[in-house]
Amino acid sequence: MHLPYKDGGVCRHPSSFVSSGNGEGLYDLIAMNAKAKLFGLLIALIFPCVPSFSQATPSQQQQISAHMQKAQEHLREKRPDLAIPEFKTVISLDPDNVNARANLGVLLFFQGDYANAAPHLRAALKLQPDLGRIQALLGMCEKRIGETAAARTDLETSLPKLEETKIHVEAGMELIEIYSASGELEKAASIVGTLRQIDPANVGVLYVAYRIYSDLAGEAMLDMSLAAPKSAQMHQVMAHELAKQDNAAAAIANYREALKIDPKLPGLHFELAEMLHASSDPKLKVEAEEEYKAAVAANHLDEKAESRLGDIAAERGDAKTARQRYQRALQLQPNDAETMLSLAKLMMEADESDKALPLLQRSVELDPTNATAHYRLSMLYRKIGRSDDAKHELEQYQKYKELKEQLRAIYKEMRIELAHEQTTQADEQKPEQKP
Repeated sequence: MHLPYKDGGVCRHPSSFVSSGNGEGLYDLIAMNAKAKLFGLLIALIFPCVPSFSQATPSQQQQISAHMQKAQEHLREKRPDLAIPEFKTVISLDPDNVNARANLGVLLFFQGDYANAAPHLRAALKLQPDLGRIQALLGMCEKRIGETAAARTDLETSLPKLEETKIHVEAGMELIEIYSASGELEKAASIVGTLRQIDPANVGVLYVAYRIYSDLAGEAMLDMSLAAPKSAQMHQVMAHELAKQDNAAAAIANYREALKIDPKLPGLHFELAEMLHASSDPKLKVEAEEEYKAAVAANHLDEKAESRLGDIAAERGDAKTARQRYQRALQLQPNDAETMLSLAKLMMEADESDKALPLLQRSVELDPTNATAHYRLSMLYRKIGRSDDAKHELEQYQKYKELKEQLRAIYKEMRIELAHEQTTQADEQKPEQKP
């Protein structure tokens, strides 16, 4: 699999260069041109433009200092095109000048001259092997010029050393693409998990996570269909896929078939119960309760099934049983925000505001995006005279309600497009009728 998240964008004009001025040989960040489309990467220049002499004579040292100073001036003026010749001159005078090598390699990279950038980055890394950011950039260069094996090694080695989020994400994305192209989805998923932790709102990372996890699921489903096509687990997988397509009847049929094959398969009773409970058929809803009870009988620690039994009891007006079920569920899982919300509702209806308040507050804390929790908390605050808090919670309710409506519209559009695509494919597969 090859992930099409790169568009071949090249940073041809770095927009700003800022020296750290800390005297420890570290450049701060270079802001890339927005048109580069490398996920907004801010890559780091490794060295400030200060003299670095190796075997230079006093006369050469003066020349090196002068050219490094000019390079720094050009960088401050945002003229990397003029800084590049200065660094080249320094290297001609002192080939082992790690400052000039590193900076020249970075500048050539951002010009898209990867073939010429790589030797300078490699030379800088050889002179000072602990340069994680330079090694990451070298790996990116190598990937772009087709040296995939070297790119893989450099990216793998540098990734644990990268502390800056943006550089870590960009290097990780490059490595994910290498792994996915070679079919190593588990390794790609491992990197995705790390990137989601360090930059959870990065839409590029989230998209790649969706692609990798979807491909992993598809791969597992294919392997299962080959290894055990008639197993209970295969029917369970088919039920999941059918449920995604809103084909509830077929999903339920596959769950039932799975239960015939293996009635003790973990989670199966609960999954079937969920499908039955969501049905509009009263008979199926009644059957759902029995499946939830079967789930609890099979696993006394099934907190979700206990909570669903509480919902069913509440729906038929049996507040006492519902409360017992919810309380049992919270004993099993004290941080279940949904169950807290359901129990708080019963307590509000019983005029037990003092008991409902901490449950609602904790529910909102655990799941800030739950619009219903904000609404009920707003109602409770108003009831006990906390008008400012009530107003705040009502605002949060409106915010997340609107967001939920937007998501609902997106998913509805996706379902319409999927249905249209399936209809089109079916029409294309029909044999042509002779006139």
